[in-house]
Amino acid sequence: MLRSLAIFTGNANRPLAEEICRHMEVPLGAARVTEFSDGESFVEIGENVRGANCFVVQPTCSPVNQNLMELLVMIDALKRASAGSIIAIAPYFGYGRQDRKVKPRTPISAKLVADLITAAGANRMLSMDLHAGQIQGFFNIPFDHLFSMPVLIDYLRERLYGQEVVVVSPDAGGVERARAFSKRLGASLAIIDKRREAPNVSQAMHLIGDVRGKDAMIVDDLIDTAGTLAQAAEIAMANGANRVIATAAHGVFSGPALTRIAASALAEVVVTNSIPLAMGKPGTEKIKVLSVAKLLAEAIKRIHHGDSISSLFM
Repeated sequence: MLRSLAIFTGNANRPLAEEICRHMEVPLGAARVTEFSDGESFVEIGENVRGANCFVVQPTCSPVNQNLMELLVMIDALKRASAGSIIAIAPYFGYGRQDRKVKPRTPISAKLVADLITAAGANRMLSMDLHAGQIQGFFNIPFDHLFSMPVLIDYLRERLYGQEVVVVSPDAGGVERARAFSKRLGASLAIIDKRREAPNVSQAMHLIGDVRGKDAMIVDDLIDTAGTLAQAAEIAMANGANRVIATAAHGVFSGPALTRIAASALAEVVVTNSIPLAMGKPGTEKIKVLSVAKLLAEAIKRIHHGDSISSLFM
C-alpha cells in the first residue's frame, strides 16, 4: 500500500517549494518555522504525518547555518511525529566546497553536515549539482544527485541558436562539466588556467583553446563572489570572443558579486532558482533565473512511487 505524501519547507526557499507543489498538484505541508528571540530555531508540524513519505525542501544557502539548523530541526520534528520516511531535499548543498582537507588541521565540513543530516533522522538525501561528486559517499543513506543541465541546455539552445559556440571551463576542475555541455550543444571546448591564492580570491592566467569569432559560454557549478567569472569573461573577450554568456546551477552571489557582474564583459548570466534571488536589485539586470521545480517535482514523484530516477541523472 502506497504511503501518503507530504512536502514541507523552511524559510530558505519557500517559492521553490510552492512551485514544486503546484507541479505535483498537492498542498504544501503545514509547518510553522519560527525563531525564539535569541535565534533558536523552532518547528511545529501542523498536520498528521504518521506513516507518510515526508519531503523537506530546504537549500542550505545564506544564511547557511540558520537554514541548515532549520532543516535539522524540521527533520527531527517529523521523525518524532512518526513520519514513515523523511527525504531531505537541498537543491543547494551548503558547505559543499569543504569536501577535503586543503591543509593540515582543517575540517572536512561537508562530511560533518552529512553526519548531522543523517543523525537528525533523514532516510534519504537529494541534492543538485554538488561541488564535488564524492560528497555522495559522505552519507550512509541513499543519495540522489540531480543535475540542472537539462533545464539550462533547453534555454541555451534557443539562446545560442545559429551561433558558433565554444564552452569555456573557468578552471581545470570544471573540465568534465564543460565537456558535458559542449557535447550536448555540439560546441568546441576551451579551458582557463587559474591559480587560486586564497578562498574567494583567484587569479586567472591564460586561455587554452580558440574563442575567436565565437560566442563563449562559461560553465560552472556555482557563482559566489563572481571574481573568477569576471576574469574569465575578460580573458575570453581579449582573445576575440563575440560575446560571453555564463551559466551555473547555483547563484550564490555573495559580497561584491552583483556589482562585478554588472561591470563585467558578460552579456548574460543564467542560473537556476535553487537559491532564491530577489530580481530587480542593482546588478541583476544581466541575470536570467530558470526554474528547477519541475525537475525536482518529477524526482519526488518517482521516489514516492518507488520508481527509478536514473533517467533524471543527465
